Parts: sequence; structure tokens; C-alpha cells
Amino acid sequence: MEITRPPRLRSGDDVRVIAPARSRAMVNEHDHSALITERFSAMGLTLSFGEHVDERDRRDSCTTASRVADLHAAFADDSVAAVLTVIGGFNSNELLPSVDWDLIRANPKIFCGYSDITALGNAILARTGLMTYNGPHWSTFGMRRHFEPTGEWFRATVFDDDPVTLRAAEGWTDDLWFLDQDHREVHPGGWWVLNSGTATGQVLGGNLCTLNLLQGTPYWPAVERPVLVIEDDYTSGLNDVARNLTSLLQVPGLDGLAALVIGRFQRASEIDRDGLEEILTVHPVLATVPVLANVDVGHTMPLATVPLGGQVEVHADLADPRLVFTVH
Repeated sequence: MEITRPPRLRSGDDVRVIAPARSRAMVNEHDHSALITERFSAMGLTLSFGEHVDERDRRDSCTTASRVADLHAAFADDSVAAVLTVIGGFNSNELLPSVDWDLIRANPKIFCGYSDITALGNAILARTGLMTYNGPHWSTFGMRRHFEPTGEWFRATVFDDDPVTLRAAEGWTDDLWFLDQDHREVHPGGWWVLNSGTATGQVLGGNLCTLNLLQGTPYWPAVERPVLVIEDDYTSGLNDVARNLTSLLQVPGLDGLAALVIGRFQRASEIDRDGLEEILTVHPVLATVPVLANVDVGHTMPLATVPLGGQVEVHADLADPRLVFTVH
């Protein structure tokens, strides 16, 4: 697949915030918007919002027509340099049959979000060749304490031309930070090298159960020498992850797998290193490629910004595990 890399952000650019899944009205029940605006201003960026971001129905979302309209408006507006999602949810894949892929292809720009946004980010990659980003939402920038290095990784990925090297954060959090910004628990960091080695390939991934929704559809991205970078939230236990990973590894084209990177699981999932190692023994291919786990990707913080369709070097090295992303 030929990849189009969107232009880097520069001071003075405008970032459009849209709600392809859940509504900003839900997020604003715990309003941290002043801090969010302050953080973007510190990067030299302004924020604008889709017309329909505050519409809200029983699913904390809104109509497909409203969500698609905001997506199209963001890509059609020449004054917008990047598109950032409000938050995740459950229904971004509802948009896919209605998206004007030619419009997006003709107006390449940064698109970033994670969790349920995996469906939309990967579909854009598949249908237009535009590199997208699995990274923080607009709402993520409202975290007052322990926000870095999430912000540092985001800035490096969307502003700089140089490769971005990702190493394990010193600590991580897994809490409802938006309910209590002052009392936070930090856990020791560290990645797990489950199978050592080095590899280079194109990133395929995001939220595991959401990515699997694209199997068998026209929205599945066929990348070369795929490096799977996957994660899931607390609702997915060991059996859920095992069956979803098995399904993913059976997709045509994944026989050329270059490496596997597994994001950190939330504590409520009760998934530990022993459980993951047991899953991996089921799949002989995973004994032949580098495998990293407990990586700073997913529903714990900090959260890396990962270029979907971008090149990545995986160094599953016990002395210095790291990922090196080529973003431009």
C-alpha cells in the first residue's frame, strides 16, 4: 500500500475537534476544557469544533448524518490542519458506508484518536492510503497531573520530521482521573520482552476488538510486513483477548507478520504476563517474531501516538526495549 503522510503541524494551525463516537456533551459533565485549550495554545495551536459535537442521544452519541457531516467539514476546510476526536465509544464503524473517501484523499491532514476510533482511523488508511494516528483524544488533554509523556509523544509525532523513539515510561496510571484530578495512583513502568529480536514493518493496529470489526469489509488495511500494535480495555479479559488475537492472526496477509506489540492492560482485565505468555504459545508464528508487551499504548496513561501505516522498528531487546516510528 502506498502511504500518504499528512503535513506536520506548525504554530498557528487550527485543530478541528469532532465526535465520531460519543458526544462532547457527555465529556463536559466533567469539564476540563480550559486546561485543554491552554495545552493546545502552548503548542501554538487553536481549536475549533464540529457543528454537531454536542448533540447527544440515548447512546451518548448522535445521528450518523451529523457525525459524517462534521468529519467531511473538517477535511474540506482548508483552514484545518488536523482532526482530533472528542473521545471513543462504540459506534464509529456506523459512519464508514457514508464517508466520502475521495474528499479525504484529496485533503490529507492529521487524524488522531484511539479506542473505538480505531475503526475510522484504519478505514481511512485502507480507503485513501492516508496515514492516521492512534493517539490521545481531545478529552485526554484535560488530565492535569501525570499527563506527560503523553503530550510529549504527541507533539513529537505531529510536529517533527525526525523518527520518534518510544521507550517505557517510568510510571503509569489507570484511574478515573476526570472524576478526581488530585488523588492519583502511579504504578511502576516497564515493558515485557516476550520474544526477543528486531524487525521493521508497517504499523497495523489499535484497539483489538474494534480492529476485528473491519475483517471481511472494504475497510481493512492491507499493509506490508505488518507490525501489529494492539490493545484492549478492561471489558476484555484473557479469553476475549485470546480469541480476538487468534482471529486477527488468521486474516489473509497476516502470515507475513513482522512483530507483535501488545499495549498495557487495565488492572480490571486481570491480564498479567503469565496469561499473555500462555496465549502466545498457541500460535507458532509468535515464537518466530519479536514480541513486546505492557507497552505504553492503550487505555492506561501515558499513551503513545502511533502512526497507523507508518514504518516502525521494533527492538525487543532485554537491555533496551524500544520502538522507533518513522512519521514523515
